[in-house]
Amino acid sequence: MVVLAGNPYLEGNFAPVDLELTVDNLQVIGEIPPDLNGMLIRNGPNPLFPSQAWYHWFDGHGMLHGVEISNGKAKYCNRYIQTEGWKSEKAAGRAMSSGFLAPPQQGNPSPPVNTANTAVVWHGDRLLALWEGGEPYQIEVSELKTVSPYTYGGDLKSAFTAHPKVDFATGEMMFFGYSWVDLPYLQYSVVSHEGKLLRTVPIDLPVGVMMHDFAITAHYTIFMNLPLTFRLERAQQGKPPLLFEKDIPSRFGILPRHRDNSSIRWFEAPACYIAHTLNAYEDGDEVVLIACRMPSTTMLGLAGRAQEIHSDLAFLHKWRFNLKTGAVIEEPLDDIPSEFPRVNEQYLGRNTRYGYTSRLTPNSVPLFDGLIKYDFATNSSQIHELGQGRYGGEGVFVPRTPHISQGGEDDGWLLTFVYDEVAKISELLILNAKEIVVEPVARIILPQRVPYGFHGTWIEQTNLKSVAI
Repeated sequence: MVVLAGNPYLEGNFAPVDLELTVDNLQVIGEIPPDLNGMLIRNGPNPLFPSQAWYHWFDGHGMLHGVEISNGKAKYCNRYIQTEGWKSEKAAGRAMSSGFLAPPQQGNPSPPVNTANTAVVWHGDRLLALWEGGEPYQIEVSELKTVSPYTYGGDLKSAFTAHPKVDFATGEMMFFGYSWVDLPYLQYSVVSHEGKLLRTVPIDLPVGVMMHDFAITAHYTIFMNLPLTFRLERAQQGKPPLLFEKDIPSRFGILPRHRDNSSIRWFEAPACYIAHTLNAYEDGDEVVLIACRMPSTTMLGLAGRAQEIHSDLAFLHKWRFNLKTGAVIEEPLDDIPSEFPRVNEQYLGRNTRYGYTSRLTPNSVPLFDGLIKYDFATNSSQIHELGQGRYGGEGVFVPRTPHISQGGEDDGWLLTFVYDEVAKISELLILNAKEIVVEPVARIILPQRVPYGFHGTWIEQTNLKSVAI
């Protein structure tokens, strides 16, 4: 693989790796907790034939990096997700689709195809690799082999968000799919605990928008119709079809989980963009949402344009939507920029005391130099510093037990991949979630560089062999 210079997402630890490996008995610094057994799997982009001029971090083919932990020992493997687009490029020996930033000019490769490069979800005894513009891909654990596209027996008729929500209490999974061009612009679906697609309903939007995430409570689903809009008429005028419209308010739609568009209520707030939500819950007459808010976005801050980076810095915020009066209260929770929010997902959709984000550095590309633990009961936070020249990603919370623990909501570990830019090594950090400011419980040294990526999940050891076909 030849990596071209001049594009920040093709340099350093953003650059792709060539090898697909399986390596046992990894070096461990410290001691892996004896009751931590399972597999961390993280998705991210790893291009085959990137364009120096137009490659964007969002473009690369999905590659899964997994660390399986059992009885204090660790095993690593990484695999490309063999989508139809990956197979086409591998066979042709060249790029077959255009990038996220490529202008629509004659002679360019075809539009982007499903790369399955964004996230993974475990539900219905299946591991699915996700990309919000198409269908999921089923992955065989624990060797991370691609099985096939997964369409719920042909019942899936929309795209599938990269951020579905699984309700730990009911086992249901909620997801949505959006379209920029074809009506309906938004469709919403519910999947049963057993993995059956129960229903899909259209949600009315006036224009196509980039809707990357959403949220759930115990009884509601929250959609975010934010003013990052897609308009073909702009493209016809030679302007970007995808553009943040700062004069349009943000709209938040709150829908009873099992109802349709006729039951949705929309609330307005100042224009903003939200890539990721931390959690939502019900509090009396109010629905509360916590998410990482950007004042606006050009999407260029994620493309190495330093002058635009401020627009793409996100800060943790809280919204209160009063279902009785229609009032909206929006307030900042921190003045430190951070992203990739997570909670103990056993409490997803319920009032959580704790939340976790990754601290952003003010660079022209997104680098994370610490993990933040928020205590919403005391309005305080703690930061685990990764150290000089060390950058990580999303912190995945792993509960101590597969059932809600008597040890409390933060009884477990935070796991994240870290790259040391001085030592040139990647490792998996295991932090005690109750005391994140102290030294890691363990550092698992990985056999090759793990490029910066997106979102991951933890699969308990008992589920690694429990796979539905």
